[in-house]
Amino acid sequence: MEGLTISWIGALAGLAIAIVLILRKLNPVYALFLGAIVGALIGGANLEETVGVLVSGTQSVMGTVIRVLAAGVLAGVMMESGAAETIAQAIVRKFGGSKAILALALATMIITAVGVFIPVAVLIVAPIALSVGNKMGISKIALLLALSGGGKAGNIISPNPNAIAAARGFNLDLSQVMLAGLIPAVCGLIVTVIVATLLKNKGAKVPDAEAVDEAVDTSKYPPLGKAIVAPLVAVVLLMINPIGSLSGIEALAKFKVDAMYILPIAGIIGMLAMGQGNKILEYTASGLNKMTATVLILIGAGGIAGLISASDLSTQVVSLIEASGISGTFLAPISGILMAAATASTSTGVILATGSFGQAILNMGTAPLAAAVMVHTGATVIDSLPQGNYFHVTAGAMKMTIKQRMGLIPYEAIVGGTMAIAATLIYGFLF
Repeated sequence: MEGLTISWIGALAGLAIAIVLILRKLNPVYALFLGAIVGALIGGANLEETVGVLVSGTQSVMGTVIRVLAAGVLAGVMMESGAAETIAQAIVRKFGGSKAILALALATMIITAVGVFIPVAVLIVAPIALSVGNKMGISKIALLLALSGGGKAGNIISPNPNAIAAARGFNLDLSQVMLAGLIPAVCGLIVTVIVATLLKNKGAKVPDAEAVDEAVDTSKYPPLGKAIVAPLVAVVLLMINPIGSLSGIEALAKFKVDAMYILPIAGIIGMLAMGQGNKILEYTASGLNKMTATVLILIGAGGIAGLISASDLSTQVVSLIEASGISGTFLAPISGILMAAATASTSTGVILATGSFGQAILNMGTAPLAAAVMVHTGATVIDSLPQGNYFHVTAGAMKMTIKQRMGLIPYEAIVGGTMAIAATLIYGFLF
């Protein structure tokens, strides 16, 4: 609210309360709202001003909310039509058993990159991984690292909610963030394959019963040529403007269409190409349902963002970093790491990091695109902790115990850390 400045102590207290409540299993939306309310009151706002802080904060994320809901059309088409499964199967068949780990990692990377949520991508590829692992004698921990690491790499170059939040958090086009994440993503894929290969004989293997139980009937899936239409249209349309700007082709550089239009259009074109036009209501409803949880968290995070923006926390953070002599560049990846670890979610981590520390990061002299990529990759480092759904979904998909799944976290952190380091070196120091 205009004229209101909340104490940085209140802002930090609100953020801490929200994180603690999330760790205590309170619904993240209510945890974020409650943290924002208590933080505003501690910071010196009265009841009426606190309402204004929350309203202002939630209004600030509406642009992101609209784009996330629009992305639901593409996500619904890819998940419900079987297109994602077709792409995954084709990649694994192409590479064959001798390069199984690379094939699994690449398959998960690509289907995540084309708009499928990473937990869903792992669920899609997991039956293939179990079958291949059983035949090749590859351990479960190596198989899931291939899937999870590949998914992380694909996630930072995808039109998924985390990328949309990173782009909108720094007022960038989605295509800019996707393109800038390409080199870190490739680094992540390479490290995934290397580490997973080193782990292929470590831990439990896939028994025959699990491989047989996970057999997949591919007859219901669309052919590859039709399955790739939706993601291909999305990528081409999203990249026209950046390619035009880089190449100096004025006609292409002037083509500037928001992802809010491109993603649903690509989904509908892909649906028609697969001959599934009569299922538009089913697919869009599914996509909307899958985006609902993310949208609600976005709104909750908007409340915390309103608290932070109404406080002097950004000023205090900048002063502290300057006094310590540490490069302000590191604030971007560190904020992504900490917020994603606290919430066990890449998307929520990015949303909180950009809302809470975005202005402070920019005040340190970091360019918006560099800030977005470093926050985004930082959020992939330790985002798979047990308080989040991803941990349990992936454990169930690979039929792993909690102890076995916990053993994978350090290796996932190596993959995410590699991408964060690559992004920080490239965008924080080299450019």
